[in-house]
Amino acid sequence: MTQTADALLEALKEKISRRSALVGVVGLGYVGLPFAVEKAKMGFRVLGVEQNPLRAQKVNRGENYIGDVKDEELKEVVAKGLLSAEIGFDRVPEMDVIVIAVPTPLTRNLTPDLQYVERVTEEIAKRLRPGQLVSLESTTYPGTTEEVMLPILEESGLKVEEDFFLVHSPERVDPGNRRYTTKNTTKVVGGVGPRSLEAGVHFYSQTIERVVPVSSAKAAEMVKVFENTFRAVNIALVNELAMLCDRMGLSVWEVLDAAFTKPFGIMPFYPGPGVGGHCIPIDPHYLEWKAKEYNFNTHFIALAGEINRRMPEFTVEKALRLLAQEGVPVRGARVLVLGVAYKRDVADHRESPAIEVIRGLKRLGAEVAYHDPLIPSFQDGVLRMESVPLSGDLLASQDLVIVATDHSAFDYEALVRQAKRVLDARGATRHLPKELTEGKVVLL
Repeated sequence: MTQTADALLEALKEKISRRSALVGVVGLGYVGLPFAVEKAKMGFRVLGVEQNPLRAQKVNRGENYIGDVKDEELKEVVAKGLLSAEIGFDRVPEMDVIVIAVPTPLTRNLTPDLQYVERVTEEIAKRLRPGQLVSLESTTYPGTTEEVMLPILEESGLKVEEDFFLVHSPERVDPGNRRYTTKNTTKVVGGVGPRSLEAGVHFYSQTIERVVPVSSAKAAEMVKVFENTFRAVNIALVNELAMLCDRMGLSVWEVLDAAFTKPFGIMPFYPGPGVGGHCIPIDPHYLEWKAKEYNFNTHFIALAGEINRRMPEFTVEKALRLLAQEGVPVRGARVLVLGVAYKRDVADHRESPAIEVIRGLKRLGAEVAYHDPLIPSFQDGVLRMESVPLSGDLLASQDLVIVATDHSAFDYEALVRQAKRVLDARGATRHLPKELTEGKVVLL
């Protein structure tokens, strides 16, 4: 049995080395499509499984829908026949490596929702064959790969480490980051056994500059949730400081800018109207939930979540104060929100705090419009809105303008000159001349 397993491993590694391995990528979203394009650029044949038929059709036409993918690179690999997409799982047996990059959201009760991972794993298990490598890249709680995926895969009758190989290699995508891409972002890999780890490291090392092996899939899962929990906790710290400075009449931005001049022992984090995207608002709760299985309460994580979820409400409260100072009742007040993306220069509004700010203001009767050059419209639950064209007349007609996302495309100097009052929730205007901002701009 050992010789058979070793032979399967060596055969897989050889196919990977020769670029003759067919790589399957399940889920062609913000993680999957950049990964698929990178693999295809390096000479691998890549087959995407994307159950959204519109996305699959776009890939096959070479039409891009992800900001971190270059249009010309997608067109080139599709034209060369190195990348294609299907909506079903029928070709799983042809794949030598299967990378899973599907969503892992939370339920309303902030508990893990693994339905996408489970469904995909079930489809793969029906078609699993000896010699394949399966890698989960979706962020999840420590134990998912071994406790959830492995039993489903072994329902095929095949055994891990003997017939197939299984790893967890958490995605580290940072949308909009032009410096760190799939290729030059260090990759962590953990296997359910030594052969799985060897297969996983060999596969990822072909196209990624540095691969770091860890002792288990569970350790790799913990690495990712810690990375995002680290950010969530530190963002919560500066958000709480912002609320305290507001009470004390201090500028949190002045305090932080001065503090971050220290050349050691500190790392820059900044406050904002809340946290968004798929990672920071969600991933720490995976760890918080899993910890309860061990009768362990993660106090820091829970508190950070509470503080960060409080920030949209705090932003609304501060907006109400500014309106009151101008003698404008909130009911009927005209408020323009600049940016609904969850972060700068990214066309993604998932979990965006700006949307929660809009909801809060609308609930109080304000007439809210938004402008975002990257998001022409959005629907979040029952709330559906379209971006309005930005103009000097629009800015001048608003009782309050809120900078909720600090896109680089915004002309902040013109904004301040034309608007009556500005609430800057991102600190985008803090370096403008004081004579321009004084009496007109209030920082969060």
